[in-house]
Amino acid sequence: MDINDEVPLAASFPLPFRVLFLVGMGILGWATNLHGLQLLGIDGPSALELHTRRIYLPLSSPSSSSGRSSARAFYQPVYRFFAGYATCCFTAWLVFRVATHSDTALVDIFRYIPAICMLGTLTVLVCPYDVFHKGERDLFLFTAASCIFATSDSPIYFSDVVYADILTSFAKVLGDTWLSLCMLLPGGSLLELPSQDGWYQWVLPSLMSFPYLIRLRQCLIEYNSPSNSSRRPLFNAIKYASSFPVIFLSAAQRIVLADLAQSHRDSGSREAWRVEHPLFRLWLFCAAVNSLYSFWWDLTNDWGLDLLTSPSAGSRGRPARPLMLPSLRTSTPSRSGSTHALSPLSDPIPAPPSAAAFDTTGRGSSSYPYGLRPVLLYPLPVYPMAIFMNFVLRMTWSIKLSSHLHSQSEGSALIFWLEIAEVVRRWIWVFLRVEWEVVKRGRERSRTGTESLIGA
Repeated sequence: MDINDEVPLAASFPLPFRVLFLVGMGILGWATNLHGLQLLGIDGPSALELHTRRIYLPLSSPSSSSGRSSARAFYQPVYRFFAGYATCCFTAWLVFRVATHSDTALVDIFRYIPAICMLGTLTVLVCPYDVFHKGERDLFLFTAASCIFATSDSPIYFSDVVYADILTSFAKVLGDTWLSLCMLLPGGSLLELPSQDGWYQWVLPSLMSFPYLIRLRQCLIEYNSPSNSSRRPLFNAIKYASSFPVIFLSAAQRIVLADLAQSHRDSGSREAWRVEHPLFRLWLFCAAVNSLYSFWWDLTNDWGLDLLTSPSAGSRGRPARPLMLPSLRTSTPSRSGSTHALSPLSDPIPAPPSAAAFDTTGRGSSSYPYGLRPVLLYPLPVYPMAIFMNFVLRMTWSIKLSSHLHSQSEGSALIFWLEIAEVVRRWIWVFLRVEWEVVKRGRERSRTGTESLIGA
């Protein structure tokens, strides 16, 4: 069959443009996260401690007591940045499409168009001049530097944790960036993935493991902090460390399969070897462990839900008394309409609940909807939907980390859709992660207020 009879994804939407598209989704997702938190009545910048990091673009208009104005000062520039970024990238892709008409014979001739687009994007990102939202660009670069070069005694801000977790969802995008660079260099082609021979075969898994290494180091810094008395950061570090076997065992399978391709000419025998070989079974075991452990951690520790905890952690029934979190809630009530949503107070000092309302784990001793927790800031149907989506996409995320499963161009469309789904999963994860952080801080303040009243 002639290659021109079918228009592959590489001709209509080549890998460099796919990388730029996913980056744009990340930018838009962050803006909508901050905006959505504000609409739900949560002061996202305060919860994420963004005020302490915004050293390049001071807030002049909003005050610390105006959560709505403060949040708007953060997400509106990101929206404008996304609009400019999307316009440039879409224009470049449109010019490429008009020039090539998806003709595979013309794709590589005009590959300089995505090359210029990617180079221009990188140049604008590091541009030292006060153009194109320099404050937002500097804040992004400053956060990235603080995550990568954090010292053992430096504080780990909550925004750094969220940033590094978001970066893990872009692990495959980092690998695709390297492949795009190889495609755009002389001798490369947009129509096929570049061959990875010699030491180059380890560049892709190393880049994909870099975000997990950053997050692993953050957990170890937290664990070794003098103020830490919990083993939770250590268990969290194990979760990120479990990603490395998935990534590198996948790369090892590609090497072994390439070596055996000469001795096993029949594709059926090669597939049979793949399934029966101990290396494949070890990779499958590591992928299952990583996916299931990450799913359990998301629900139990990142979202504070009781679905996968012991039955003694809570019981099914009506919701417990809500916490009062005025400093992390905006003056706008939650639009959920749920009886589980927190109510903002005009009094700056909250009335703490009874000391027995919360145990040492932060989960209420009173009854609440099965598998959830006493304090819910979002509408009730959000939680089962988020749990289901998180489970399904956690199970497929290991596929995207496994380069041996999509080494051929015919699987690129499926992998691309899985990457989009992972960005959406992380977008949902941020809402629930910030919500649980707000609830935990309100619990600590309520507990401190109760102890102060008892001491008085």
